Amino acid sequence: MSTMRAMRKLKPDPVPEDLLVQLVEAAIWGPSGSNAQAYSYVVVTDREQMAALARLWDVVATFYLGTAGKAVPDGMTEESYERMRAALRFQRDHFAETPAVIIPCYDLGPWQRKVMRNVGEVRKATFALGPRRAVTVLRNYGRFGDMGAAASVYPGVQNLLLTARALGLAATMTTWHQLIEAEFKQVLGIPRNVQTFAVIPIGYPAGRFGPVSRKPAADTIHWDRWAG
Repeated sequence: MSTMRAMRKLKPDPVPEDLLVQLVEAAIWGPSGSNAQAYSYVVVTDREQMAALARLWDVVATFYLGTAGKAVPDGMTEESYERMRAALRFQRDHFAETPAVIIPCYDLGPWQRKVMRNVGEVRKATFALGPRRAVTVLRNYGRFGDMGAAASVYPGVQNLLLTARALGLAATMTTWHQLIEAEFKQVLGIPRNVQTFAVIPIGYPAGRFGPVSRKPAADTIHWDRWAG
């Protein structure tokens, strides 16, 4: 974990299919809400598909570099941040050469339809909340569902990234595709009802792993309450 950097500079060498399968196997060992296991993974290695993704990647990467990419986060120097920006530009300009990309997806629709068949139980549980809290719960239910799906995907993504590191592969989790998600879905043939949570470029590293620089845990902990 301490050497698992976000690696954006990749060699163009192909990644064997069996290693990509190992990464997905590691991902599906992650937790899944209600054990619904409603995940799927699109694995891209085809050169024409990668070229199509590269055209979209140029759009979102250029947008990021022109906006939020100019704001240096606390704890980073201008020099270290510029190195990261240079890596982002490299990834953008060489995305078509990326050996493999994995897109984690989730679709709770089939399981939710099973839940809603028991409409009497759903109504009973809602009434038991009382009017005011029922309104609050229903108002937040959409976000609750989205976060539940994310919570069923991202732990698996971390498994995938750690496995890639153990196999000597470089990877980074990205979410920029969400800015124009429909266009990515069209290229990948992903149905509209399926949620996508990341685009993960994978390959052999062109640079060195770690160490990762992070702030001390003591600087991030709020004991018992946010403020005393």
